[in-house]
Amino acid sequence: MRKLARKYKSYLTNREFVVSFVFGLALLFFSIYINFRAGSYATSHESNSVTDIVLSNIRVYNVDGIFADGSILFWIFVICLGLVSPEKIPYTLKSIALFVLIRSVFISLTHIGPFPTSLVIDSSDFIKKFSFGGDLFFSGHTGLPFLMALIFWEHFYLRVIFIASSILFGVVVLMAHLHYSIDVMAAFFITYTINHMAEVFFKKDRKLFKAGLPL
Repeated sequence: MRKLARKYKSYLTNREFVVSFVFGLALLFFSIYINFRAGSYATSHESNSVTDIVLSNIRVYNVDGIFADGSILFWIFVICLGLVSPEKIPYTLKSIALFVLIRSVFISLTHIGPFPTSLVIDSSDFIKKFSFGGDLFFSGHTGLPFLMALIFWEHFYLRVIFIASSILFGVVVLMAHLHYSIDVMAAFFITYTINHMAEVFFKKDRKLFKAGLPL
């Protein structure tokens, strides 16, 4: 605890870190707002559904708990990682914000309607506030855990946890008919590109992520 306290003191008195953290937080809130606008637009303009090689051949499964509560637990875990390793916070915030912004562009372009037998998520669920129905391509539930895996790639156990989470959520959204197969499959490829973009755009934050500040 003393070491962690010294670490926080060092970071919170470092002007460059504080500015980077505040900017990352602001960028994240901005991206969430843009995502809300994009999701609302896509849903209001959604057209007909289409057939899908997976969804057309499996029934709907009630995986509401995993979809909603699993997502909340996942992000609690990520927040805890940040709290014990503050040097990783700015880069993680900015990478997530970049992911959300790019996904907002994608969901604004094409407005395919949800699969007709998709699971209805309880409107009281917290996660429902971040799902619109028309924000399909690409799957955030699949892509964001995979982004965390790429960010923490050098940490073997975290990499395994995040990849397993990405696969699990990908399977869950297909079982619930909440995403088309292409939404899930494309998430891995697009997220891989977003990760490389973040490494280029936020070089200093990536360096801090890996090395930290001298204590």
